[in-house]
Amino acid sequence: MIDPEADGHGHGHDHVHPETQRTVLLEQDILAANDLLAENNRGWLAERAIHAVNLMSSPGSGKTTLLERTIRELGREFPMTVIEGDQETVFDADRIRATGCRVIQVNTGAGCHLDADMLAKALRTLDPPSRSTVFIENVGNLVCPALFDLGEGTRTVIMSVTEGSDKPGKYPHMFRTADVVLLNKIDLLPYVDFDVDAFLTALTQVNPRSRVLKMSATGGEGMDDWYGWLRERVDLGPTL
Repeated sequence: MIDPEADGHGHGHDHVHPETQRTVLLEQDILAANDLLAENNRGWLAERAIHAVNLMSSPGSGKTTLLERTIRELGREFPMTVIEGDQETVFDADRIRATGCRVIQVNTGAGCHLDADMLAKALRTLDPPSRSTVFIENVGNLVCPALFDLGEGTRTVIMSVTEGSDKPGKYPHMFRTADVVLLNKIDLLPYVDFDVDAFLTALTQVNPRSRVLKMSATGGEGMDDWYGWLRERVDLGPTL
């Protein structure tokens, strides 16, 4: 850790630079406006009994592979649609479309996350049916997506064993907001240096309420637990 006082160049007094203060106020305004739109989205989804699942992770964790398998193996039980978030390309949307599932691509350009306004526009274009599940594959990033409420019903963080087991401690806000954490690619555990116990301990320290499901979206291990978790959240009753 760098100590700004250690080299004698610390300020020696407490004050906030005007530029910093303006940045903080701008960020607060942006988040407040987003939260209002997120509440509107939450009401829109609730009126239609739609379960929106925000899938968040770092790039390469297996989000799209997970969705492909979920749609193919569970799609006949209840309707599913997908909103794909990426900075550029439609590669992932094409993969989802190949399963027969309706999907819309949202490209954020330089943006590192989806926000509530993007979701609102995507929902109205996609027009998912009542009593269905909408999967929102967020932009691959362990920082920005955690800050923006989309109005989703649940937050799912996907963590691959090819990443470090210290990620919950390094990116606490992402894991703190998770309703469920999917530990993916467990079929690779014999070949990678990943301490499952250390990961679970670090996760418990930042979010003791989060459920953890161990799986392999490629091999199929643990997928039944994921499907069971989804089934518990499907609203098959009348809309509000």
